[in-house]
Amino acid sequence: MTQSVESIPVERIDGAPTNLGEYQGKVRLVVNVASQCGLTPQYEGLQTLYDRYRDQGFEVLGFPANDFKAQEPGSNEEIAAFCSGQYGVTFPMFAKISVKGETRHPLYNALVAAQSQATTQGTALRDRLAQNGLAPEDPSEVMWNFEKFLIDRQGRVVGRFAPDIKPEDPLVVGAIEEALAQAKP
Repeated sequence: MTQSVESIPVERIDGAPTNLGEYQGKVRLVVNVASQCGLTPQYEGLQTLYDRYRDQGFEVLGFPANDFKAQEPGSNEEIAAFCSGQYGVTFPMFAKISVKGETRHPLYNALVAAQSQATTQGTALRDRLAQNGLAPEDPSEVMWNFEKFLIDRQGRVVGRFAPDIKPEDPLVVGAIEEALAQAKP
């Protein structure tokens, strides 16, 4: 049986221990982020979503990962400063973790087990990664930075979106609004 995503220990970006249960009853968008990626401007869209929906019980949870072409090389302190300084990030950020392979964090093990395939819009990103020898062999692996997992108010993983689907895309927004419309547990 897969461990509940809410009970898996994680650390805040300042090193304080916590878990996603702290956000129990809220809709959460868990995103593996990176500061030196072509998709890094998605921080703006993530912050916009957070500002738009947080009063309705929505959280964006950012998990820096250095798994893809070393695009998140900084320390947790440097990452926090970059996110707040460059993008005005106020949503919760967590300590750097691994999101793929044998060193994948237990949180991502549970997320991937719950949603083995990401929703995609075409194959452009996967094709580009494959051309450069970077596409994961296992289609359930996290493809790249800024893959998004949606967790509903009951703690169920109800969506997974490919990295090239922007936070403001109607697919993501619609799924968030649907999850927010659910009754609180």
